[in-house]
Amino acid sequence: MHIRYIYRNYFKNNLFMRIILFFSVITIVTIITFSYLMFKVMSESAVQRQLDIQKGAVERVSNYFSGKYDSIQSTVREVYRDDVLAVNMSYFLEHPYQDYVNYRLERFYTDNGISSSDMVTFFRGKVDDDPDIRSLMLYSVDQYQLYVFYNYMQQFKIIPTNLARSYIPEVMYQQEGPGVGPSNIWVSRAIETTNTSTYSVRFPVNNTLTLKNIGQLVVYYDTDKVWNSLALYKEDLKGSILVLSQDGSVLFDSTGFYQGKKYPYFEELNTVYDNDELGDDLIATKITHSQGGFTVLSTVPKKELAKTYQGLRNTILLISSVCILFAILIPALFISNFAKRMYNIIRFTRKVRDGDFTTRIADTRDDELGQISKSFNDMLEELNEYIDRVFKAEIKQQQTELVALQARINPHFLYNTLEVIRMRAVSQGAKDVAEMIYSLSVLFKSLVQQKRVYTLKDELEACRLYLELFRIRYKDRFEYEIQAAPELYGQSVVKLSLQPIVENYIVHGIRTDRYDNRLTIQVQEDGDILTVVVQDNGKGIEPDQLAEIREELEREEETGRMFGLRSVHSRLRFLYGPEYGIEIESSPESGTIVIVRYPVREEMEAEAQDV
Repeated sequence: MHIRYIYRNYFKNNLFMRIILFFSVITIVTIITFSYLMFKVMSESAVQRQLDIQKGAVERVSNYFSGKYDSIQSTVREVYRDDVLAVNMSYFLEHPYQDYVNYRLERFYTDNGISSSDMVTFFRGKVDDDPDIRSLMLYSVDQYQLYVFYNYMQQFKIIPTNLARSYIPEVMYQQEGPGVGPSNIWVSRAIETTNTSTYSVRFPVNNTLTLKNIGQLVVYYDTDKVWNSLALYKEDLKGSILVLSQDGSVLFDSTGFYQGKKYPYFEELNTVYDNDELGDDLIATKITHSQGGFTVLSTVPKKELAKTYQGLRNTILLISSVCILFAILIPALFISNFAKRMYNIIRFTRKVRDGDFTTRIADTRDDELGQISKSFNDMLEELNEYIDRVFKAEIKQQQTELVALQARINPHFLYNTLEVIRMRAVSQGAKDVAEMIYSLSVLFKSLVQQKRVYTLKDELEACRLYLELFRIRYKDRFEYEIQAAPELYGQSVVKLSLQPIVENYIVHGIRTDRYDNRLTIQVQEDGDILTVVVQDNGKGIEPDQLAEIREELEREEETGRMFGLRSVHSRLRFLYGPEYGIEIESSPESGTIVIVRYPVREEMEAEAQDV
């Protein structure tokens, strides 16, 4: 009920409010949809980018462990490939250490002082070459002895492991195959290394002749050195990076939470592929090394992944809210202003309906409403002019004639003044100046003289007087010629229809640096048309400018440009019709030809002559 009331009072009869409502709904739905899609794409991209970081970290750790495993495997292969090393290794593990020393001395003398490869020196060198090694151990199955090489000691240590008093033989028996695993607590205690931050890489050692297992090579590595492989990812890493042995023991945990323990989700890892869910809250990435028997695992809680795009979500919400606000507010303000202007037009039309023809719409903008306002204003102007023409024409005509009579001034004082100046020039011997003043005086008198009929002879005389001024001014550099049959002198023409054309040549066409400047005026009768050709050899007109002049002559509205030529053309067209007027032909540096066409008429009303 309340919604219906709002619709009926604010939207039903209000077109602009309906437009705002419709536009707002479309804008909000569009922005929300776009923001959701953008958030979905960008959040998935952020999650994928984080998973790529986790995968890169897993690969680096896997490569690190694989490198250690391959290093020990290469050591064992190196022993097997070298016959002397293989024999020495077998003797070293199958006999007491003192017998091995005596064996080495006998070989030394037998070989005439040439030293063969010593197992102690060989393995001591391996420890020195790899700073990540905590300790290297050789276990003898026959002698129940453990030979230990420490990374901080130059000498190695022999630890007896009697089966009745030690668990080490049992441990070594259970771990016969190669692989990577946790460090055994009994072995660690025996070699006096209780630090759990180590993992082991082991390989069985066999007699190359009998293929009998004679011991094991076990290397303890420092777990803290794994962080060196994670240096590039340490700051961006989420969750934890774990290294698991074949039985699920945690060899390395970046968080330290599962270090040295069994991983609780180890059984579920068999169903996890490269990127998959582990449990209810973890995203796992794993790489399994089949030969080494270890698995490198990255686990990231879903909440941690959500944090990677939490800031993005807040930013998108903020931007979307601002966009919705501006997308609604700005059009609403614009439409409100549009509605206000429309209501002003409605109020204006009501005033006109009530008979107020003096009102105007004060809207000068160039948009549609501005054009409507201008059209209404122009319509009222024309309406008022029509009323004036129909109802007030006679009174207006009488007032105009009265004003013209009051404004008429007798110009004789100007002629007298010019005559005084001319006589002064004659007395001073300046005959050319006197001639110019005389021509100007006569020209001015002919222009201001009121005549009922203005003939071709009057217009040609005005042109002659004007050209005579400049002939005297330029002396031998300019000449003119007027050719007209005497029987054409009585033809009625428009006043000042040729003089502006001649003046245009003097102002724009004459070349004062030449001595052959010439202008010719030819008058001829062609049927019902009187044609006057004004030709010069002046500067001429460029094609672009000539096209612009022709276009300007044909314009219906006055622009204020080329006033003289356009005035002549417009008056002839207005008085006689479209077939009359002026035409212009010109070429640069070749001169200009202006053709003026009049009707052949002996008389014309004085009123028409003054148009």
